[in-house]
Formats: sequence, C-alpha cells, structure tokens
Amino acid sequence: MKKQNFTRRAIVGALGLSALGACTGTKLNNVAGAEIDEGTFGNPTMQNMLVMSGEVSAISHLGSRFAAEVPTTINFAFNSASLDGTARGILDQQANFIRQFPEVRFSVYGHTDKVGSAAYNQNLGRRRAQAAVSYLVQRGISRSRLDALVSFGEERPVVPTNGQERANRRTVTEVAGFVAGNPLVLDGKYGQIVYRRYTGRFTAPAGSVTSGGSAGATSGG
Repeated sequence: MKKQNFTRRAIVGALGLSALGACTGTKLNNVAGAEIDEGTFGNPTMQNMLVMSGEVSAISHLGSRFAAEVPTTINFAFNSASLDGTARGILDQQANFIRQFPEVRFSVYGHTDKVGSAAYNQNLGRRRAQAAVSYLVQRGISRSRLDALVSFGEERPVVPTNGQERANRRTVTEVAGFVAGNPLVLDGKYGQIVYRRYTGRFTAPAGSVTSGGSAGATSGG
C-alpha cells in the first residue's frame, strides 16, 4: 500500500511539474533570439547581446521608418540599367533620409524580370544596383555605407510572370545595420539615433545622372 501511495505521489508530482512547464513556457528560460538559431554555436548569445544593447530593435525601427517615409524601390526599362527621371527622384529622397543617419549602413539589391538567361539577368541586376549606388554616392552618401551589393537577378519577382514586367525590373534599398566604430554610436544608445529629428533639408544639385550598359548579343529583363 505504501509503495502504491508513493507511486501515485510521484506521478502526481511529475504531472504537476509538466503542467507548470506548460503554464510558464520553456521559452521564457531561453536567451533572447534563441528561436532564430539554426544550429550554429553562439547565435542565440550573439542575438541576445544585440537585443539587450538595443541594436536589433533600432535597426528594425529604422528599417520600418525608412520604408514608411521614402520609396525603397526604383524601376527600370526593359534590358536597361539607366536611371530615368522618376528613379532619380526616388533616389534623391533616399539620399535625403540616408544623410540624416551617418552611422547607418544601407544595402541595395538588384532584380530583373524573367526574360533572358539567368546568367545575363544576374549581371543585369548587378548593373542596376551599381547604377543606384553610384547615384547615391554622387548625392553625397559615402560608398563605404552602401554595402552588401547583391543581384538577385530573376529569382525574386514581385509579379509571377515569365513575360516582360516593369515591377520586377527594380532595385530595392534597405537598412543593413550600423557602421562599426562610428563615433556617434556610443554605449549602445541606439534610441537616440532612432528618434533623432531631422536637422535640415538637402537640395539636390542640378543635372541628372544615368548609368547603364550595352545590351550586347543577348538581352534580358
């Protein structure tokens, strides 16, 4: 009888612990960012450090703010990396925003539609990204702050079609992170950066800038 009572108490105790675990959730005991770990040792710890310092939330906020305040995308004519007037106007707006945050890095990604070979479109997407970056540099943005210049070519269409589609022929500018060692980023005070008010307006210089390349024997989108 005593043995049965002990067994019952052990089972009830185990169930109680299980219920308690279900109520509190084991995630509460994980380091911040553990859910994004893909098996590489140290990822949760690094994510935890970035969260606690405010860097991750600051980058997320700045990215949302950038997307809300200025257009992040410019579009191109078929088989072209030349910037038209609309594209230059959008890049002027991007430069105005980027100039307000000299401690922040940005990435520019190039895309094409699905017309043409994958290899050609990979190169075309890169030329489009380079055209956007070159224009931003001429508007006073340091080239060292425009990193991760990548071409996705035809891999990530906005409109799923194999035909010519202007919406797919684009570059997209995004917040990438903070400039390492920038003197304005001190002691993890990223909130001061995120909520900084604009200090002035920038007037774009007269003239226009275009960048493109010859189509050659093969064309793409």
